Amino acid sequence: MTDLKGELASLKIDRSRKRKSPWRWPLLLLLPVGVVLVGLYALRAQQAFSATEVETATAAVSRDVAPSAGTPILTASGYVVARRKAVVSAKIQGRLSELRVEEGSVVREGETIARLESIDYEAAVQRAEAAVLRAEADLAENQRQLRLAEDLARQGIVAIDQRDAAASRVKIAEAALAQAKADLAYAQAQLQNTYIRAPFGGVVVKKMAEVGESVAPIPPGVNISTSSGAIVALADLATLEVEADVAEANVARVGNGQPAEVTVEAIPDRRYKAVLRQVIPTADRTKATVMVKVTILDKDKDLKPEMSAKVTFLEPEKKKQAAEAAATPSSSSHETRWCRGTESPPSSSSGTGRRRRGRSSWGPSGRGRSSSRTASPAARRSSSGRRTTSATAPR
Repeated sequence: MTDLKGELASLKIDRSRKRKSPWRWPLLLLLPVGVVLVGLYALRAQQAFSATEVETATAAVSRDVAPSAGTPILTASGYVVARRKAVVSAKIQGRLSELRVEEGSVVREGETIARLESIDYEAAVQRAEAAVLRAEADLAENQRQLRLAEDLARQGIVAIDQRDAAASRVKIAEAALAQAKADLAYAQAQLQNTYIRAPFGGVVVKKMAEVGESVAPIPPGVNISTSSGAIVALADLATLEVEADVAEANVARVGNGQPAEVTVEAIPDRRYKAVLRQVIPTADRTKATVMVKVTILDKDKDLKPEMSAKVTFLEPEKKKQAAEAAATPSSSSHETRWCRGTESPPSSSSGTGRRRRGRSSWGPSGRGRSSSRTASPAARRSSSGRRTTSATAPR
């Protein structure tokens, strides 16, 4: 029985011992993590509150809101081209017998640059000259026969009809002589066409034929850069300009006479002064651009046709002058300030002028106000007398 009670007592729950919490170890593990997070937050807060203090300034609004003269407003890309250029070909078909120029040769207007074989044309000229001589001889003989027929007709030896026939033969001979002279002129012109001359002064930029090749006139509508028959290509380097493409959205910002600067990729450290010469009055639908032509003012020998170029359009000078004129006070405002700075008020017969004179003084600074309370008694009497007189004076 005693053993049973002892065993039952050993099974009794001891309420006096403290029960350990199941969250003890997880809390002990999370405590260092919380300490680290609090430390990082404190460090961030210290950096935020200890940031460098920035000094602020008040911005002032300027009246002149227009861009100053010379300010770049738009940039466009294009190529350097010669405004005056031509591909020279012969007016007649033939074979080159002489070519006097090369690439880079400088030619003058009317200078012969090539010749065609001209033996047949020279023979045609000689033949036409002989035909003229024969027509002149026929005319002289018919004129002699006409004079003889007129003498015989006056003597009544021949009929008048014979005289008229002689006169007709003279007119036919005159027409034949005129035709022979025209044939001679045509033959001479054809001979001159064998001389190919420069249409203007410039530089030969491309040679397209050699001696012995056959050349021919270039018909209209043919690509002259690839067509056969051309002899040389000329360009006047004194008329160099830039053809650039401007987007349709920006074409309204440029106009004729607008200043610009031109730079070429071959000479990046050189800037050329230029001016907008023309805005082509049509757009390219495939590129949505409008072509503009910019004339280069200070050209030099380094510029060559077909160079890649970039055009920077600048703000014109006239807009700056208009903005300055708008910001300058008018002459009337200057006149008003001068009147207020004079020692005496302007003369006026109106009641407003008299009241202003009695109310304030018009000293050099315009700040000293005086009334009858601050003036001396004599001055007050004088001022009172003036007011009385002005009040009783007839209007």
